[in-house]
Amino acid sequence: MPNHTPDQISELTCFKAYDVRGKIPTQLNESIAFLIGLAVTEYLKASAIVIGYDVRHSSPGLVESLSRGISQAGAEVINIGLCGTEEIYFATNFLDTDGGIMVTASHNPADYNGMKIVGSGARPISMDSGLQEIKGLAEQLSSNISGNSSPAAHKNIRPDYIKKILSFVEVEHLRPLKVLVNAGNGCAGPAVDAIEKLLPFEFVKLNHEPDGTFPNGFRIHCSK
Repeated sequence: MPNHTPDQISELTCFKAYDVRGKIPTQLNESIAFLIGLAVTEYLKASAIVIGYDVRHSSPGLVESLSRGISQAGAEVINIGLCGTEEIYFATNFLDTDGGIMVTASHNPADYNGMKIVGSGARPISMDSGLQEIKGLAEQLSSNISGNSSPAAHKNIRPDYIKKILSFVEVEHLRPLKVLVNAGNGCAGPAVDAIEKLLPFEFVKLNHEPDGTFPNGFRIHCSK
């Protein structure tokens, strides 16, 4: 695990009650993502953490730095790629990892990003269940920490995720339907494409292609 150093940063304002969320790059950036990777791994005493990300343009850079922090703290990184938050919850259980991190800012505008963090069993981590401690660790650590890191292992869990979803219904008893689906240019489009092949439904798709600018989605301006 990394050592704490006197070269510390000021308070991280991107830590909220239930997740990490902030404007790019003033409140959240790649240096902070690296520290969060270190801190989450240290807090969970993790040997493996699964990560995924949404369509925001800032997500790949944050994921790369987050992965480096996790790896330098001594844990294996399993990257399931572009996905929905629910897929991280599934993967944390399915792959039996010590935790999971979804890089997303949910409904916030495109110039925001964030992270949803879960422990083993996909247990959500909020301020009253570990996020405060992770924040404290990240604020004590130095972004200048150097060390060895290993490349993330990339894994496609979507077929298993779709199989799990369909286990809750009797597909053979479903009747043909025409269904309107609006993915909001987010991560749902690829999942819809995967499940479409297994259902007797005709999907009419709106705003289906992932687009990190969310040209047709809802824009909610957040002051907090």
